[in-house]
Amino acid sequence: MSIEELIRRKLLKRKHLLFVLLDAEVQTDLRSTIKNIESCDVDAYLVGGSTIADQITLDHTIKYLKEITSLPVILFPGNITGISRRADAILFSSLLNSEDPYFIIGVQALAAPTIRRFNLEAIPMGYMIIGTGQTAGFVGRARSFPPEKPELVASYALAAHYLGMRYVYLEAGSGAKQPVSPKIVKYVRSVFPGKLMVGGGIKSLKIASQLVEEGADILVIGNLIYEPHFEVTLKNISKQIHKDS
Repeated sequence: MSIEELIRRKLLKRKHLLFVLLDAEVQTDLRSTIKNIESCDVDAYLVGGSTIADQITLDHTIKYLKEITSLPVILFPGNITGISRRADAILFSSLLNSEDPYFIIGVQALAAPTIRRFNLEAIPMGYMIIGTGQTAGFVGRARSFPPEKPELVASYALAAHYLGMRYVYLEAGSGAKQPVSPKIVKYVRSVFPGKLMVGGGIKSLKIASQLVEEGADILVIGNLIYEPHFEVTLKNISKQIHKDS
């Protein structure tokens, strides 16, 4: 079964899913971290990093991760160096609001032959950085959306749908002080029929609840897992968004 089909079936059962984003550049006791994460009933792992320069480290991280978990491991690359043959799938994303064509189509064209050679499942996704986007916004040269114009974000999401992208990811950026506005999520949900992912700055049950109430299918938790006793908050978020299961 493909990873995309697995996600589709999980969403039919659970209504909302919880993914954890692991930064391959952050050194941590991975076995202990994964044990705590999986006590919180998450649905999949994303592995990425905005400034990955060492593919060997990424490859080793995913190899080890595959040895200690049965959950899907999906690449979420920020550049050409974020590809590993060991992953289950890759979010094949275009940074739609970048000012640099490299991040819209250039790096995708460079990566495509490698993805084909590795026989990686590619999941087509429109990626939009909201606000400053932290490191991801800086590296990707993202053009900010006016905060008072959520309909512009929705227009980009609709364009992604018409271009054949089955996923849209709204990103506030790793460690963002402000998550994506629920109002923006609501506008995007009103026009985008595919799978809607939201990440960045989700560190509380209240924020998580607002985002799924407005239409997010999948929440992505990142920096939270590098904080002490993160599993308390993560477990509460998981229980809330899975409560309809």
